[in-house]
Amino acid sequence: MQTKLSRRNFLSGLTTAGIAALAASRNALAEDAPVETSSVRFSRSPGICIAPQYVAEELIRADGLTDFQYVDQQAGLASIGMLARGDIDFAVDFATALAIPIDQGAPIKVLAGVHIGCYELFAHEGINSVLDLKGKKVGVGENLGSDPHVFVTAMATHVGLDPVRDIHWVTSDIKAIDLFTQRRTDAFLGFPPEPQELRLRKIGHVVLNSLVDRPWSQNYCCMLATNADYARRHPAATKRVVRAVLKANEICATDPGRVARLLVDGGYTARYEPALQSLREVSYAKWRDYDPEDTIRFFSLRLREAGMIRSSPQKIIANGTDWRFLNEIKRELKS
Repeated sequence: MQTKLSRRNFLSGLTTAGIAALAASRNALAEDAPVETSSVRFSRSPGICIAPQYVAEELIRADGLTDFQYVDQQAGLASIGMLARGDIDFAVDFATALAIPIDQGAPIKVLAGVHIGCYELFAHEGINSVLDLKGKKVGVGENLGSDPHVFVTAMATHVGLDPVRDIHWVTSDIKAIDLFTQRRTDAFLGFPPEPQELRLRKIGHVVLNSLVDRPWSQNYCCMLATNADYARRHPAATKRVVRAVLKANEICATDPGRVARLLVDGGYTARYEPALQSLREVSYAKWRDYDPEDTIRFFSLRLREAGMIRSSPQKIIANGTDWRFLNEIKRELKS
């Protein structure tokens, strides 16, 4: 029988790779500048694909940032909105969700890519490509502007569809996955553990899988961002958080069973088996393989083509990214 796993005893049972990640994080203290603050805040958000932020908690504490807090999300305010307001200091979220507020002038800095491969476009028979969405009903949650709506909009513009005129967007307080299983919509974009559950139930088929289908598989879906003021005032602390999240990626890749148990016990997802399958499928180990700036450029271009943002990709990158911490960490890992 699986036993309940707390964050504090999570690290004690890690694989060799996980222990090495923790040791490297602690050893780096001798080389780093002293932290300017002991405080770090993330939002308490449900979900599987953002597992590295939960695994990173004890790594961050071990690196000297002992005042670690999770801030509950407020009604109608997502983690990126909290980050922009300064209610939290860091967030792991979708590249698309980051580009839009940056375009609007929010004080956000994207720091690193976290992983690829968490979303899949499911459809019923007769739809075999994104082009086949023309004239079809796509469920996107409670409102336009949701993450599924923005991602599918990017997909549509990439293949030459007009997402406003060519797709019938279905908004509802009923979950998009439920509308899809009831055949009240033709397609929807699923995030873990939804794709794993649909495959288990043999409902629909995958039209696009961001883990394997280009160009989506060549770009991060989730990225790490900070409030610009926090990074400006606390560069040493910011670097340690970036390093901890990237090392947490490696732990998610090498010890998915323990991470899945941590997520279930923490209330971030309900069922162990779909969580485990999700963690095994998402490419956490590939954070070194791609350039995060390419991801911001790619999605900014798609969203600009769709009319969701006005800024050029170059302006989004100039105003909303800071790669110096990532570059320092990469140099350290090579030495």
